[in-house]
Amino acid sequence: MKRFAIMGSGGDAPGMNAAVKKFVDLALMRGIRPFLIQDGLEGLIDGRIREANHADVAGILHRGGCVIGSSRSKRFYDKRWRTVAYEQLQARGIEGLVVLGGDGSFRAMERFHEEFGVSFVGIPTTIDNDIYGTEYCLGVDTALNTVREALDRIYDTASTFGRAFVVEVMGRECGYLAAISALGSGAEICLIPEVDFDYDVAEARLRAQIAAGRRYVLAVVAEGTKQTGSLARWLEKTFSLETRVTVLGHVQRGGAPSSRDRLAGFEFAVYALTRLEEGEAAHVCVYRDGGYDFLPIKEVVSNRYTLDLTHLSMLNFLD
Repeated sequence: MKRFAIMGSGGDAPGMNAAVKKFVDLALMRGIRPFLIQDGLEGLIDGRIREANHADVAGILHRGGCVIGSSRSKRFYDKRWRTVAYEQLQARGIEGLVVLGGDGSFRAMERFHEEFGVSFVGIPTTIDNDIYGTEYCLGVDTALNTVREALDRIYDTASTFGRAFVVEVMGRECGYLAAISALGSGAEICLIPEVDFDYDVAEARLRAQIAAGRRYVLAVVAEGTKQTGSLARWLEKTFSLETRVTVLGHVQRGGAPSSRDRLAGFEFAVYALTRLEEGEAAHVCVYRDGGYDFLPIKEVVSNRYTLDLTHLSMLNFLD
């Protein structure tokens, strides 16, 4: 019987448990022995690996986070510890890995494959949605819904009191979460790392709107711009608007996965497990053009994700 394992790596995202559940259930149905690696790369090094059955994944579908844990591992940068990790897999006869992670995790797996020939399929799992080659990463839909709900609530207060609110969202160096959230909430301002914000154009537009009766401003800022505080000060000074800053932080990562993320977790896991069954693999499963596909790991980690130009053109600071 073939033996495959699944692990989380890097930041958590809603939908990971759906992928873990489908991996185990489908593997058992196909006569494969599934293993769970607890706590990501750190758990792999330390041998926190156990064979799974249906009971291990029952009742986890609706839960946020990742029941098998995740981690970032400084030790894995050292080949000595990568060798230990490989020996842990060999000792259990594990032939391949499904890795729920992002860019850093995939780079680690690329090195692992090059050195030891370990087969793996990556599932892009990050609310940042910043993985090259895929239009959708597991966890994004839930995070967008969380941000949307927060912005809707802040909008109520902003419009009631005639204030400006600056809301910082996650995304690292990628502005996807901020851009889509701004579009979906009707924000007047959006700052993302990919585009320089034109304060003069924004001032002219807002002055015209305020003269026409606008009493409030909602601004969404991607954390990667590092301009949350300066934008708030600019709004207060330029328009004499009482301004509040809200940093949503890690609340964007948690919570029960949306229906889309549950289904995507299932589908990613099915394709990943099937690819491992077919033989040696060093790929990332991607979603694009309405379907699932695979890209070689080297192509994924050697290129940079870019925002959809259609979304960029919709943002009002580019009008």
